[in-house]
Amino acid sequence: MPTTAAPGLGERADALADAACHLHDTVAPWGGAAPGTWSSAAAEDAAEAIETIAHALAHSHPRAELVLAPVHTALADLRRQLGLPPADQLTADGLPTAPRAVGNPRRTRWVRVVTPAVPRQQPSRTNA
Repeated sequence: MPTTAAPGLGERADALADAACHLHDTVAPWGGAAPGTWSSAAAEDAAEAIETIAHALAHSHPRAELVLAPVHTALADLRRQLGLPPADQLTADGLPTAPRAVGNPRRTRWVRVVTPAVPRQQPSRTNA
């Protein structure tokens, strides 16, 4: 693997690791205190984050997708046991087959299309 990550990738991965640690600290019992409780929405958000990370990490090595397959299987089983909806089905491009109808807007995956700039036009001047 290269020693330098793509622009922004290292910083985002570092922030992700920090966020995961904060999440763990929130729910893990420390000093005999009761652990935090999960809601369905929070559990679905966490499962989707892990799935998305696994999809991203699958691009790190030619065999990574095969190695990470058990992660997706385990998360599908966890979703069933928690009564959560199944994960979004992805196309070959890694995009959801159908956009979410309802959900957290920060999770919605948008396809960004770059369109050509429209040249400025002078306002038309008409004599009245």
